[in-house]
Amino acid sequence: MLHDAVVNLGPWSWWILGVVLLCAELAAPGVFLIWIGAAAIVIGALSLALWDAAFWSWHVQLLLFAVLSGAFALAGRRFYASRNQATDEPNLNRRGESLVGRTATLHEPIAEGRGRIRLDDTWWSVMGPDLPAGTQVKVVAASGRDLRVEAA
Repeated sequence: MLHDAVVNLGPWSWWILGVVLLCAELAAPGVFLIWIGAAAIVIGALSLALWDAAFWSWHVQLLLFAVLSGAFALAGRRFYASRNQATDEPNLNRRGESLVGRTATLHEPIAEGRGRIRLDDTWWSVMGPDLPAGTQVKVVAASGRDLRVEAA
């Protein structure tokens, strides 16, 4: 049945596959299916011109589709990777890193390298040298959910 549909549709089967993949990209965004869909449309365009050529078998079409899909995906990845732009808010959505340089008072003493501070409305686990509660500390680094502090 599928074979008959592809034979009856001819080169348009690639166009249909390309449009289906592009629509799937809209339904499940991830900027990946767009490149495979573009490869299918290119194969469809080549098929319109080469459909009756002896060398244009389904084997050649599938091989070229696989190669173009990989090439387009790599080119798209390189294109999007080069679009990282400088921003005036480099620590946006990196809350721990945005706290580096701030000072706070130890709520719980740092014992065996661990303690707690309160910054704004959040309690943070801190790591650093042993210090008593009430000591002013400065955040010098962020590592996941923990902040590294030293005496201010």
